[in-house]
Amino acid sequence: MILLLKNLLFTLVMPGTVAVYVPLWITRGRSASSGMALAIGATALAAGTAIYAWCLWDFASFGRGTPAPIDAPRKLVVRGLYRYTRNPMYVGVLTAILGWAAVFASGDLVIYALCVGAGFQLFIVLYEEPHLRRLFGKEYADYSAQVGRWLLRPRRQGPGRDDPGAAT
Repeated sequence: MILLLKNLLFTLVMPGTVAVYVPLWITRGRSASSGMALAIGATALAAGTAIYAWCLWDFASFGRGTPAPIDAPRKLVVRGLYRYTRNPMYVGVLTAILGWAAVFASGDLVIYALCVGAGFQLFIVLYEEPHLRRLFGKEYADYSAQVGRWLLRPRRQGPGRDDPGAAT
């Protein structure tokens, strides 16, 4: 129950501020788009929220922790969306911001998303990855070698690596 409350509190404060409160403040007084822009925006918002929620679930249920750096998961989370990118939670937040940008047809929110993305990149490279290397050692090094920071990497072929011709 405590873990659930910590995850909820972190979500309301950090991603809630970055992906909901600030975008709504930036677009205050603006009317929402209509038609295709609204549909695309709503879809992106739903996708970003779903991505974040899935990652949060994996952090709590498998990793036994939260996304907060001061209460990180006890186990390295390499399942779910983390099999495809090392930072799906950040991708979810950026997707939600871009969803708001479409909903409000706001170039200001696109610029905000770019700034947030740059901030995420700096945080990941300067703090998060070195911390994870210290915390999880070889396990994180192996994971980093297999899974891209942001984008999907093609799976490597070879024995034991999804090679249909590999001996079992």
